Amino acid sequence: MFRVLFIVSLLCLMGCEKISEKAAAPETPESVTLSFFKAIYTDRDVSKALPYVSPEMREVLEHYHIASSVQRHVLGLSMTDVTMSIDEIDIDFFRKFTDDVTIIVKMEGLKGGRPWVDDRTLRLKKQGKKWIIVEVLPEKGKING
Repeated sequence: MFRVLFIVSLLCLMGCEKISEKAAAPETPESVTLSFFKAIYTDRDVSKALPYVSPEMREVLEHYHIASSVQRHVLGLSMTDVTMSIDEIDIDFFRKFTDDVTIIVKMEGLKGGRPWVDDRTLRLKKQGKKWIIVEVLPEKGKING
């Protein structure tokens, strides 16, 4: 009986260890970028976006306080009902050797009540094992849909 209890307990502990390993897994540049945009456009909560940005960007986001101001002044695009996806990433097979990445996020939603498709380009840097957003790059053009 003791052996069975010991084996079951050991299996449970091993299972818990794997769950915590997954939670501690490093984030990818794509997941950081989408989490940032989700915080600003879906959750509309600037504080949720702060862990994904550099200290310099953090100051800017905190200055604007609210998500609609960040949308307008930092990202240059006020939208509602937004869905986001990674459109392009300038990273290749040697991802683990790269510490600077540019990602284009495609956004679809409503702008002024009308359907709108647009994109924003972000630059991320790796700090240790963590990716952070360091810059919102200037717009190259808009796509009206």
